[in-house]
Amino acid sequence: MKRARELRRKMTLPEVLLWQAIGGERLDGARFRRQHSIGPYILDFYSDAAKLAVEIDGVVHDHPDQVAHDDARSRWLALRGIKVYRIAARDVLGNLQGVLASLRQRLCGQPPPPLRGPPPPEGED
Repeated sequence: MKRARELRRKMTLPEVLLWQAIGGERLDGARFRRQHSIGPYILDFYSDAAKLAVEIDGVVHDHPDQVAHDDARSRWLALRGIKVYRIAARDVLGNLQGVLASLRQRLCGQPPPPLRGPPPPEGED
């Protein structure tokens, strides 16, 4: 609990930007908690109604040790019925509207929209 409170006070810029967009039920009425404790983990954002954890991943999450830790964490959460949606910090910083659109899809239980449109029909490059 104490660690979660500390993390709420020291959120990263991508976390702050996403919280400003989704906090207070601003994303289609969905309720999120920030820096929410579940078992041994603290989730960046969590929607209990959707059983959805939203994690903002900076470059440290590319390190092999961190990847293994994140995978174990995701498996632990999955066993409890919680889906994990990982978002690159650079995407929050560079494409917040796209991130929000993708998050809306996840909240509805649908796959997120593609980042790029479908390929052109044959012969129309």
